[in-house]
Amino acid sequence: MTMKRLPTLIFIAMLLGVLAGTAAHHLAPDAATAKSIADHLSILTDVFLRMIKMIIGPLVFATLVSGIAGMGDGRAVGRIGLKAMAWFLAASITSLLLGLVMANLLAPGHGMNLPLPAADAASSLKTGALNLRDFIAHMFPKSFVEAMATNEILQIVVFSLFFGFALGTVKDGVGKPVLQGIDGLGHVMLKVTNYVMAFAPVGVFGAISAVITAQGLGVLTVYAKLLGSLYLALALLWVALIAGGYFFLGRDIFRLIRQLRAPLMIGFATASSESAYPKVIEQLTRFGVKPRITGFVLPLGYSFNLDGSIMYTSFAALFVAQVYGIQLSLTQQITMLLVLLVTSKGIAGVPRASLVVVAAVLPMFGLPEAGILLVLGIDHILDMGRTVTNVLGNAIATTVVAKSEGAIGAPELSDEDDTSPDSNTGLTPVQVLASK
Repeated sequence: MTMKRLPTLIFIAMLLGVLAGTAAHHLAPDAATAKSIADHLSILTDVFLRMIKMIIGPLVFATLVSGIAGMGDGRAVGRIGLKAMAWFLAASITSLLLGLVMANLLAPGHGMNLPLPAADAASSLKTGALNLRDFIAHMFPKSFVEAMATNEILQIVVFSLFFGFALGTVKDGVGKPVLQGIDGLGHVMLKVTNYVMAFAPVGVFGAISAVITAQGLGVLTVYAKLLGSLYLALALLWVALIAGGYFFLGRDIFRLIRQLRAPLMIGFATASSESAYPKVIEQLTRFGVKPRITGFVLPLGYSFNLDGSIMYTSFAALFVAQVYGIQLSLTQQITMLLVLLVTSKGIAGVPRASLVVVAAVLPMFGLPEAGILLVLGIDHILDMGRTVTNVLGNAIATTVVAKSEGAIGAPELSDEDDTSPDSNTGLTPVQVLASK
């Protein structure tokens, strides 16, 4: 299967998933049976996500270490890091502000006037450990093996930074074979990624059919106002991100978006930023972004720059306040924005991670954390929208940083998945790009 056909196959899988899920939902005699069928269908998605998680750790380690050690200049690493963090901060503030403004303008929760829930209604949501102290401590791994085993991307990034800097200082001596080995690992993992991506349409079919089987198409209309409001806000965020990208990339931003069709669709269907990560790396390489930039900036983005999830946190918090008729002053909303700006960093790129952030912040402003249970029924659909935004935001951020560093070369001429060695160089296209 060529990578050029992958977006089409994923789209077909999404349609088939809707049809299969609708049929299963109507044929199931009761809700328990529908849930059982959905559980069996979701096995396909579980397998796909497990394969993705299988390659995330080695791929992040190999690309990040190779990128840092290959730069050779600590000042260059610091400069690129500062540029990336500046973009992340600007994007996060934009996302939070836009979420607050749209939630106030559209007011999706007004009119419901629900009574305040019992204090322990959301006791199943574990939020006690979510604070700045624990987050900072959690950034640093107790064991690299443990971080790899549990796919803690931020911890892998921290270890890879130390390892890459150290390897860069000794790469001309005993470190040379180590660097060559890690470069080789990166190429092998990209090949493994191609194999895993071939299963993407099957995983997408399982994800869509499972959620429709369990909840039916009616879930799209029950919370139509909330869905429409959030997706409108996300669309405006897309406009802001693309406008920012256009300022630096010009018309190439539209070519980048076309290049990202497959990872965007994978992220949308699976509601997992991690599932799209390997494909984003491949497509940015095809676009012409040098691997040393992609390998450094993209992993940082997955920990600090989840634009869609960050917007959702402010949007959902105000939705809960509106549902229970609780008025928040402008000062309280600005304070909430600053708190979310800190607590949202490090959100895992997996489904429903942002729910925990929202549930942890609500009590700080006198809002019932059980209110988050109101959106659990449609959270998967909400998560699909914010995840595809996360993927787009990180891809644009990486490309903009690469442009500022003059690290965008000539794109590949074809979208075909050609991994055969070139007759003149003996290198694959990925290796040729990596050597530039």
